[in-house]
Parts: sequence; structure tokens; C-alpha cells
Amino acid sequence: MFLLGIQVLTYAQPRQGQMAAEIALPSVNGDTIRLSSLKGKVVLLDFWASWCGPCRVSNRNLVKIYSKYKASGFEILGVSIDDEKSKWKNAIKQDKVTWLQVNEAGGWEAGVAQTWGINAIPTSYLIDKEGRLLAMDLEGKELEKALKYLLDK
Repeated sequence: MFLLGIQVLTYAQPRQGQMAAEIALPSVNGDTIRLSSLKGKVVLLDFWASWCGPCRVSNRNLVKIYSKYKASGFEILGVSIDDEKSKWKNAIKQDKVTWLQVNEAGGWEAGVAQTWGINAIPTSYLIDKEGRLLAMDLEGKELEKALKYLLDK
């Protein structure tokens, strides 16, 4: 009997409880920002792009939450998959984003999108102070409830 095995390479999204995979990408200024450098803070890892309408709405909502919790040890790392850096930078300005931003061109084929199994945006992960994934795609009151709990620890 002949068995044909076909190996399909798939990139599954990380699961709750796993340690966050490292990200090291250039910021708006060109400096490399590493996700691991944020250890000790509660981090929202937010995948987005300037051309994504729901992402832009999410940015505007996150502006309020970020200003409310950043002094308590909350950080957001925005990861853009934009191909055109000028559009990415303009979106940051227009949306009044003040948190950390990095970019890797390539859209869905960007290495970071592949590593994290990103197949829709916006997609976000809440990461605890030790670098462990706690939740995915929390928004609004759910996100604030989680932040209050984590930042009071």
C-alpha cells in the first residue's frame, strides 16, 4: 500500500497561556522596538493597517483607554502591515496615536503576520507583565475590566 503524505505549513494563532513570540521591527523613527523590551508592563499587541476602516475606528477608541491607563503600566504596541510607510505615518497622525508603533510591509505575507497567524485585522492580544498571552480581541469595557484587574496586581 502506498500512502502519500502532504505536509501543509500553517501558521496557527497563538493560544491563551503561551508566551508571546518576539517581535523586533522598526518604529516610525527607524529604531528597532522589541516586544520583549516591554516585559513588566501589561501590553496590548495590536495588528492593524492604515487601509483598514475597522482598525482606524479601533485606534480612536484605544486613544482614550491608553491615556487612562498608560501611567499605571499599560502599553500598546501597534504592528502595522502597511506597504506604504507614508500612509502608515499619516494614519498615526490623523488618529492621534501616541503609543509605540512598528511596521513590516507585506500585508498578510509579512513575516510578523505569518508568525502570529494574522488573517484578519484588527487583531489584538493582551499580554501580561511576564509576556504571557491572556486574551484576544478585547475591546471597550472588556479591555478596561481586564486592565483594571491586571494593573492592580
